Amino acid sequence: MGTLLASFITRSADPVLGVGQEFIARTPEWLKEWAIRHFGQSDKAVLLGSLYITLVLLFALIGLLARRSTRVGLVAVVVLGAAAVGATANRPDATALSWLPSTVGTLAGAGALLLLTRALRGVTPRASGLLSRRSMLFGTVAGAAVVTAGSGTLVNRSHSVAASRADIRLPAPASPAPALPPGVDPLEGITPYVTSAKDFYRVDTALSVPQVDVSSWSLRIHGMVDREVTVTFADLLQEDLHERWMTMTCVSNEVGGNLVGNARWLGVPLTTLLDRAGLSEQADMLFSTSSDGFTISTPIAEATDGRDSMIAVGMNGEPLTDVHGFPARMIVPGLYGFVSACKWITDIEVTRFDAKTAYWTDRGWAPQAPIKTAVRVDVPASFARVASGRTVPIAGVAWAQTRGISKVEVRIDEEDWVEATLVPTVGKNTWVQWTYAWDGATAGNHTVRARATDGSGQLQTQDVVKPIPDGSSGWPSKFFTVA
Repeated sequence: MGTLLASFITRSADPVLGVGQEFIARTPEWLKEWAIRHFGQSDKAVLLGSLYITLVLLFALIGLLARRSTRVGLVAVVVLGAAAVGATANRPDATALSWLPSTVGTLAGAGALLLLTRALRGVTPRASGLLSRRSMLFGTVAGAAVVTAGSGTLVNRSHSVAASRADIRLPAPASPAPALPPGVDPLEGITPYVTSAKDFYRVDTALSVPQVDVSSWSLRIHGMVDREVTVTFADLLQEDLHERWMTMTCVSNEVGGNLVGNARWLGVPLTTLLDRAGLSEQADMLFSTSSDGFTISTPIAEATDGRDSMIAVGMNGEPLTDVHGFPARMIVPGLYGFVSACKWITDIEVTRFDAKTAYWTDRGWAPQAPIKTAVRVDVPASFARVASGRTVPIAGVAWAQTRGISKVEVRIDEEDWVEATLVPTVGKNTWVQWTYAWDGATAGNHTVRARATDGSGQLQTQDVVKPIPDGSSGWPSKFFTVA
């Protein structure tokens, strides 16, 4: 009942989603990192599945308690309902009616509990007629639950932004991105130079992807500015749009991990909008907020130093997808996403780091986090078996956004480091593909390691560091067998 009613009010008012979001907000950082490390981009599906299983078990327990004491069962239902009301009504994107679905759901649950416990009283195994009626009652209640929850899910899907997104025609960029250089994607198994929207990593705190109505969306810039600025989506499309290739990296990416992607982004230069507002000289931080209340703190110095920072509206020639921030998101190359890449952005407050803190900063992550030089081995795959008697291809990608990559070296077992061949790239803000042909491979087990040097000549550190608080580091390796 709560799910169905929430579908007509706001999706975030769904009791299960509200409790799930509250769980995410209160989850210790080590547990979040564990979930991302083990489940990757399926972490939210695992969380939702676990939440539903927990609810089934919890309410089964309440049912058993209610057979002994109806009052105890009702109190348990009300307590859980109150938790759901608090979780949904206090969300940043809550409406005046966000409390209603959880309240109605609690009343429905209490009514169902009373109905079912009364049906059990006085029933004996010989009372076949009563058993039949009781079974019918249980089936009716269960069926009603399935129908209402399913209907709510279908209504929610009907609210998808897919239709309005399909009607958008992005204008040609005033400043187009360069064409891809020849030679990219040189061999099978290497990470493609261009990451499609469906393959691009997604790491955020949104248990349910925000469905933002483009017709009512706007971005407000305020705070320590000369004048407040508000722009609509139509306003953005009227600006001189820039198109740029940029690689983005999640701070949760482990050494050799895949939480990184490269795409062709279209958007309005961030400085165009900030200059229009007029920044105070005392300000040093952009405090951005998404439609679901998530916040990000971005250093003004990096956002305005000439790099291709933008409010993006397009990705690889198409409007942004909902999971990647439709209708608009912020991108600042060279900074990890948690301090630069606000999706579903609706607000930018110009302020100071000593005045406000963002979502991840409050949870122990660094307030400023430049991307570290990193490299990954794609070929051969982990534990691959490679045929002997021929050259063994070794390949991967490396990145150091805004600095570029000047060299990648590989090492087979304990042999000397040798320099790999860099595949041409479009610029310093994207990753670089690299290859190395290992001649004379001997039969047996082998380990390949890789390391990269950025455009300034700085070799990436060998020190192994976990992602918290400002990104992982270390040299990746792959184990394989020549047979």
